[in-house]
Amino acid sequence: MSFLVSERNSSNGLLVVVTDSDIIGKKFEEKNLQLDLTKKFYQGEEKSKEEIEKLITIARHVHLTGKASVNLGKELKIVDDDKILVVQGVPHAEVLLD
Repeated sequence: MSFLVSERNSSNGLLVVVTDSDIIGKKFEEKNLQLDLTKKFYQGEEKSKEEIEKLITIARHVHLTGKASVNLGKELKIVDDDKILVVQGVPHAEVLLD
């Protein structure tokens, strides 16, 4: 599985957005929930698991979308199962790190 990663600096710190590459460009809707992966917010560069792990160590916020991305967050112990939102079978988690 490959990951697309975008980074955004803000006054609140670094935001790292990690998305499974196979769902980029798609939109998922369920009830009043929506994941719109066509937006520029999710576009980024392909990065390895190791590169993502390094980025997460300096990030303040992390958004993870897709099965592999959310599983990576769980492996790194930054995502709890009860904090995962699922829209049409696609998991999504947002994490605020200290």
